[in-house]
Amino acid sequence: MTSNPMVAVICGSRSDLPVLKGCFDVLDEYAIAWEASVISAHRQPGALATYVREAEARGVRIFVGAAGMAAHLPGVLATARREARAAFGDDRLILERLLEGPRHFEVQVLFDARGNGVHLGERDCSVQRRHQKVLEETPAPSVDDALRARLTDAALRLAGRVGYRSAGTCEFLVDDRGRFYFLEMNTRLQVEHPVTELVTGRDLVADQLRIAAGETLHAIGADQAAIDRTLGTGGHAVEARVYAEDAENGFLPAIGRVEELLWPSGAGIRVDAGIEAGIEIGQRFDPMLAKVIAHGRDRGEAYARLARALDDTTVLGLTTNLRFLRWLVRQPAVLDGQARIDTLDRIWPPDDWAERAAIPEDAWSAAARLLSTPPDVQPSADPFAGGWRINGPAVVRVSADGEERAVTVGPPAAGPEDFASVRSADSVHLDLAGRSTAFRLAAPPDVDRAARAAAAHHHAGGSASVVAPMPGTVLALHVAAGDVVTAGDPIATLEAMKMEHVVAAPAAGRVAELLVHLADQVTRSQLLATIEV
Repeated sequence: MTSNPMVAVICGSRSDLPVLKGCFDVLDEYAIAWEASVISAHRQPGALATYVREAEARGVRIFVGAAGMAAHLPGVLATARREARAAFGDDRLILERLLEGPRHFEVQVLFDARGNGVHLGERDCSVQRRHQKVLEETPAPSVDDALRARLTDAALRLAGRVGYRSAGTCEFLVDDRGRFYFLEMNTRLQVEHPVTELVTGRDLVADQLRIAAGETLHAIGADQAAIDRTLGTGGHAVEARVYAEDAENGFLPAIGRVEELLWPSGAGIRVDAGIEAGIEIGQRFDPMLAKVIAHGRDRGEAYARLARALDDTTVLGLTTNLRFLRWLVRQPAVLDGQARIDTLDRIWPPDDWAERAAIPEDAWSAAARLLSTPPDVQPSADPFAGGWRINGPAVVRVSADGEERAVTVGPPAAGPEDFASVRSADSVHLDLAGRSTAFRLAAPPDVDRAARAAAAHHHAGGSASVVAPMPGTVLALHVAAGDVVTAGDPIATLEAMKMEHVVAAPAAGRVAELLVHLADQVTRSQLLATIEV
């Protein structure tokens, strides 16, 4: 029920649970296309643009109708098979019906060796990106008593039917008519279990260990009537996942060293973290760094506490999704309790995000001042350091986030700096509303670099650069030197943190240079290829 959807469907069906119609036979590409056309003919109405875009991201590959499959199916199948083989050692593919815009709920259960079982309520995990959860909360705000009873009953029947023993979670998709479909059972505690612990007052890790040691639910005090009373008075809890990823660049993975770290505290706040200052975040593991959880007497208080907690969190040294989370937990589409699994695709990024996320002038000034003085030298010790000029203010060229500008080095601002900052080697990391932004002294002028940048900007003559949008491993090369490409053609596929990303040609032309090889490790913004345009 965990890694094999065929098993999930069989178990769900035998437990009288509704499951999504799908195709689980071993099929070739032609049969897959035919089955897809049959299943897509029964799809629910609705906008599918956000689902189609996910064909280039990690997760389920989406196709609508048979018309577009002929051209794109082989490449997507190859990618899906690689992901499956890497993750599970099995590259067989499964085709199932697409349920558009559902909500994602799950039920926490405990079962002992005697077949006794209890549920600890449901969680809403609908706020997701790339089928990965971002926010989780309990109780689910859009679940009424009738639906809650049906969901929890289904979870207990399923776990009891298979003779389950331990803590586990049954997951369901629910459509707008209140029809739910069994998705899978996770036979373990999940990332989001703290919200259930805060509302019920139970230690689920201890419960799991005591059941494994042979104790019964009665012995550990897990009585359904008592749990139900607690669920009715236990308030509300919500959790936000802090990821090492760039939400403002397609949620691409980020790596780097954690230079400075500050976690929140206060009433109703809990932090479960897997990092500390000084550790290196590489590309081989899941990007989740920590969970910030808030508990309140009601949903409004829980979200208000979470918003304050995220405001009080600082992670410097690498890019995280913290600025995005601060925005997310204040959005009406989340606060109204009606989020769907495609809600994030529809609201992010907002139209004015580029303007709101622009580096402020005082941040450039602060960075210039910090960079102009070597870290081991006091500002007054070397009057000629840091862009000194005769008869004029000191000026240095500073780069950050692909932007470069000349900045006058002024005196420190009166009072404390507006930005948390940390110096690391040749960089200064500033906290810009939750985003760790690295500032460096710009490299000296380079004729070739300037020519490539100009060509990429104008796409007229010269050459255009193909750069890595994220750090990762070169998984596939789709062209060779001398090949002719059009804008949007795939050049290379990178993989990092269990995610594949296709790097496309920025302009039409001929591949002049291919500067990487299969299995190469690349850094963000590294030059992969040049195209004569």
